[in-house]
Amino acid sequence: MVMSDSIAVVGGGPAGAMAATQLAAAGRKVVLVDEKLAWEKPCGGGLTNKALERYPFLAEAGVERNWVRGCELVSPGGRRAWFELDKQIAIFSRQVLNGLLLERARAAGAEIVRERVVEIGGGSGAWQLRTRQGELRTAYVVLAAGARNPFHFSPALAPADLMATAGYYIPGSGDSIHISFPRGLEGYIWLFPRRDHFSAGICGKMSATPTRQLRRTLEEFLTQRGFDLGQAEFYSHVLPAPRAPTFSELKLRGDGWGLIGDAAGLVDPITGEGLYYALRSAELLAEALVKAEPERYSQAVRNEIFPELQTAARYADRFYSGNFLGGAVLDRMVQFTAGSARVRRLMCDVFSGTQGYVGLRRRAYRTFVSALPEVVLSRGQTIHAEVTKGARSTNLR
Repeated sequence: MVMSDSIAVVGGGPAGAMAATQLAAAGRKVVLVDEKLAWEKPCGGGLTNKALERYPFLAEAGVERNWVRGCELVSPGGRRAWFELDKQIAIFSRQVLNGLLLERARAAGAEIVRERVVEIGGGSGAWQLRTRQGELRTAYVVLAAGARNPFHFSPALAPADLMATAGYYIPGSGDSIHISFPRGLEGYIWLFPRRDHFSAGICGKMSATPTRQLRRTLEEFLTQRGFDLGQAEFYSHVLPAPRAPTFSELKLRGDGWGLIGDAAGLVDPITGEGLYYALRSAELLAEALVKAEPERYSQAVRNEIFPELQTAARYADRFYSGNFLGGAVLDRMVQFTAGSARVRRLMCDVFSGTQGYVGLRRRAYRTFVSALPEVVLSRGQTIHAEVTKGARSTNLR
């Protein structure tokens, strides 16, 4: 197959499909190549209000999704909080979401090829993509093939910059997200209700927790909640979760190629959420290519996306293992969420994407301190003594 003046998109997930759509709609000749196309993976599939407002077709499309109304949090110490979400979050099956985005790419004029790319050779203006069925020649390569693709356009991430995930899909549904933070894990367990099943999963730093241990922890959690795993299908996957210094080393583009989504390392290092960044990075690269100014892509990502993700990376250790007001950050977060309307307002904004990481620390400290009397009144004198002691040793500046 010869398409020497085309753009090849390698990878048919949300990033690849969005890039193909934007480029084809602008009149570029695009071929998207992926072995699986629409497929499932162990993730919640949640799209925040921030994503839905930027990409309203995701809210308006006539496909299966589940709208959630609340979220339950459980801390490592067993504290619980539930809060109602005041902005929409849609839970998609990844197979449905990927299928929707691929159909948009096809409708925009992109050619969709279901094949596996096994080798990429050549260079700018003369790339050679070898598949199991033949060869594709193209002028530019957009790589959207995940965090551990074999093509080496940029240095491979170290295990400390990766997050392992494991999950099951279980019959049932509901209208609330559940998130638990197991003690000693730099990660969390999720239970996301889709239309006809739950996506249940766990994530953790690959360098700290083996996948087999993650799976065992998840299975114990699900068994305790009464879920039958007898017919449940198991999945595992790897996500980028770069440390703060790693962002300066990420290579986003080169002569005749660009990386987007997971392949570019654009995933929240705390939560593992990457759907918004996949879509937005694809959009930014497509805009740069349509203007024939590919060099603008790297700067656009560094200006818009990196500040959020770098800030998250700097917060990650403190979020999972730090202390605040005499207790673990996660225990305090859940305790204050349960006891304060102010904190629940903050949590709603965080979950919706209205409140990003940039500016979060200042707002969180201010909110938690102002909420202290409310929390004390809701939980009694024991809590008062506990947090007052902690406050004396906590720097709130």
